[in-house]
Amino acid sequence: MLGPITKFSTRFPVSARRAGTRITLAFTAALFLFHFSSSARISDLQQVQLSGTLQMLTVDGPTTYYEDGRGKNGLEYLLAKAFAESLGVELVVRSKPSLKALLLSVGGPEGNFAAANITITESRSKLLQFSDPYLQVTQYLVYRRGSARPRSLASLDGDLLIVKGSSHSEQLKYWARQYPTLAWRENANSEMSELLRMVHDSEIDYTVVDSLAYLVSRHIYPQVRRAIDISDPQSVAWAFPRHGDGTLLAAANRFLSDYSASGELAALKNDLLEQADNFSVAGSQRFGQLVNSRLPNYEPLFKLAAEQFGFDWHLLAAVAYQESHWNPKARSPTGVRGLMMLTLTTAREMNITNRLDPQQSLTGGAAYLSKLRSRLPDRISEPDRTLLALAAYNVGFGHMEDARILTQRNGQDPDLWEHVRQHLPKLSNKKYYPTLKYGYARGNEPVIYVDNIRYYTRYLELHELSQQLEVQNEETLQPNSEWEDSAPSSL
Repeated sequence: MLGPITKFSTRFPVSARRAGTRITLAFTAALFLFHFSSSARISDLQQVQLSGTLQMLTVDGPTTYYEDGRGKNGLEYLLAKAFAESLGVELVVRSKPSLKALLLSVGGPEGNFAAANITITESRSKLLQFSDPYLQVTQYLVYRRGSARPRSLASLDGDLLIVKGSSHSEQLKYWARQYPTLAWRENANSEMSELLRMVHDSEIDYTVVDSLAYLVSRHIYPQVRRAIDISDPQSVAWAFPRHGDGTLLAAANRFLSDYSASGELAALKNDLLEQADNFSVAGSQRFGQLVNSRLPNYEPLFKLAAEQFGFDWHLLAAVAYQESHWNPKARSPTGVRGLMMLTLTTAREMNITNRLDPQQSLTGGAAYLSKLRSRLPDRISEPDRTLLALAAYNVGFGHMEDARILTQRNGQDPDLWEHVRQHLPKLSNKKYYPTLKYGYARGNEPVIYVDNIRYYTRYLELHELSQQLEVQNEETLQPNSEWEDSAPSSL
């Protein structure tokens, strides 16, 4: 009996082990299939949410994305940042050097979508999916003031240079079928703001730019003029990969719809363009001249004071230009003097002994503006806090507070500059000022004052950005280089 029992006990573990192995393999396979199928069900939107980041591809430019003294900026950046916040994730921005590199990277490991003022064209729609439009732009042919204005593409007599690979190239090819003699060059080493500069400086005769780029940059290049429109309004949208499942695209469309309905999209556009039509060409030319001739003498002082008192240096420079045109010897009939046009009382309050000394004047002015800003209620956030302080710098803190009271009386928000500015002019209206603590004031002046400073600040920011882009172009441009795809500020 012992023999059979021993033989049986030897066989059982072998078969059991084989069966166990089969069970283990089957279980492992089931786990793998479950994991694979589960992973396959993760949508593009879920992947973004699980990763905690939304990756945006763009090209640097004044209407897309850039960094300045206030940090990251640009319409596309701010819009995409709001989208990321709506998803509860962090925005990661990756700049590409060219249009070709930008569009090829969409949907890859570096970017979920592209945002660079990209117009929707027939050829691009074959390769990419686009969000609902959030901007409309028109293509402008521009020329230099003082030369003959072209009335049509058939009448061009000179050098027409455009960005290679842009929608402008597609549009000119369309018109070339109607005007066989139409000729142009395509430059891959410049973007639209650079081409506007080239027209302004008579380096080329014509270029084609989008209306947005023209409106944002025309006060930097006041000699540039709009000649004719060469396209109907075109839609600008975000670009998504065609191989995507559409969930992230759908989320983007929901966001854009809600953002537009809330009025925030219009406010963002207005913030970019609000100063475009407020100032004369002559004033812009004068400002541009002094930016080159006077500003360099005081720029280090502006940067030092800005760091000391927590301002953007462009803002302090703008205030000083509004006050004195950067003239440290300036003097008004009322006795205010110096770079920041300080009153004697303010100078004493800020411990300034010599108002004609540029550094003392700037330090005193920045300190006083900082003090005005600190006197406002803590609940007021930026940029309204600084804008209200600027109004107080001009009209006096008491009068500015009176305007805030009028704002509140009329059911509006006294903590928002856009509301307060509507009521400041009432300070000179006999119907209102007798009811206020500080009485009469020329209330229109602080409105114009703040508008001017906002315009000058924006001008200085774009001027600095254009200089940076020019340096970058010089560093990347090689002698006898081939034309390649470039990175326009809007495409």
